[in-house]
Amino acid sequence: MTQENVNDWQKKYRYVAEFSGGGPEATDLPRLRKDYLDSLVEDLVFHPDAVVRGQAFRLIRSAFSKSGATLASIEPLYRAIGRGEAGGFTVPAINIRGLTYLTVRRVLRAMRAIDGGPVLFELAKSEIGYSFQRPMEYAGLVMAGALAEGHTGPIFVQGDHYQFNARNYARDPAGEIESLKKLIQESIDAGYRNIDIDASTLVTLDPPDLRDQQRENGKMTALLTHFIRQITPDGTRFPVSVGGEIGEVGKENSSPEELDAFMEVYSEEQARLDARDVPISKISVQTGTSHGGVPLPDGRIAPVKLDFDTLEALGERARTRYNMGGAVQHGASTLPEDLFDHFPRVRTLEIHLATGFQNAVFDHPAFPPSLKKEMESFMTKEFAGERKAGETEEQFFYKNRKRTYGPFKKELASLPEKVLDPIMGDLEKRFVTLFKKLGLSGTSGILTKYF
Repeated sequence: MTQENVNDWQKKYRYVAEFSGGGPEATDLPRLRKDYLDSLVEDLVFHPDAVVRGQAFRLIRSAFSKSGATLASIEPLYRAIGRGEAGGFTVPAINIRGLTYLTVRRVLRAMRAIDGGPVLFELAKSEIGYSFQRPMEYAGLVMAGALAEGHTGPIFVQGDHYQFNARNYARDPAGEIESLKKLIQESIDAGYRNIDIDASTLVTLDPPDLRDQQRENGKMTALLTHFIRQITPDGTRFPVSVGGEIGEVGKENSSPEELDAFMEVYSEEQARLDARDVPISKISVQTGTSHGGVPLPDGRIAPVKLDFDTLEALGERARTRYNMGGAVQHGASTLPEDLFDHFPRVRTLEIHLATGFQNAVFDHPAFPPSLKKEMESFMTKEFAGERKAGETEEQFFYKNRKRTYGPFKKELASLPEKVLDPIMGDLEKRFVTLFKKLGLSGTSGILTKYF
């Protein structure tokens, strides 16, 4: 049935595209954007034929390229920040687990409202699994959102927490490395030009020497950096932006000495593999947060004592000693809003935001109670074995509802406009507030200058 499906699909888009051996090419961009884009998005996400989903992705990418937009590496901006040529803001990296097309549009509208510039759209390795979004789909939805909003210039798509599973690595190092290489290759092929490697899970605190603690982290980060440099397509204007991580989020706070130990191992291994490889441009650190926040028994999020002094010190060390753009803060979206203007003050390079925006959707008064109840029933049935002793229903549902994005993907996409409009409208307002606090007002010219 595949060829029949492809033929039918091509007939559907024959007025806005040409089809040849090289794949679909957009021929009427205004009409495609106005009359066909929403249909293309639905085909990309929900068409039962994988070949057709691939065709939809290629047509979106063709239209995106012809619109004056490009999937870009944020590398030149981060190096400029490291040199002190740019700064005064913190770049938000937003993980979008569901309603991706609509959310991208609202992020771009919020940036436009404040004349803002850089923002990263990212998805973590773990989120790929439970959101049912492979890199091709995610990159396609980001490009479609940019197309719908008439965006021109760079769009930054990032693979977040491309993380080693410590148990798998201990049992089969070669197999774990190969699985990450395959994911990176898939992401680069889809147009990702920003990859965060997370081998911090391989850090061991048993040896007294910090270099020995960070050894596997440094070696594996260098190995995957080298792999990325080898597979980057010819003609790519800037090197893929690669990040490393020294402190697993939710564990002990990082220290400057740990950064030094990691970089010594990383640099030695990089020189052994290929001294010409462009090194990492940022470093993720632990300063007291945890992904998603810690839910209290009544469902509220526990207060967090975030160590801004450590964040500032590590960022300064990364810039002055290792020529990076600075330090990255994870697990920040559930922090109180009055903390966000502190991040640019301590020159935080990048901040990762996810669960707070998820909460804004699921806890919105317009979100259908019937759908929420259905999701809770699903969690009770599917994840009952993972419920901890003494955990309240509120804690259990809060920790697991991110895992409903994939199974309820169709239901979320099918919500009527009268439900989605107020949810997305309030989400956009929150984007505007946080982007202002992160110092992004009036930064659009940065994109013109460096890209």
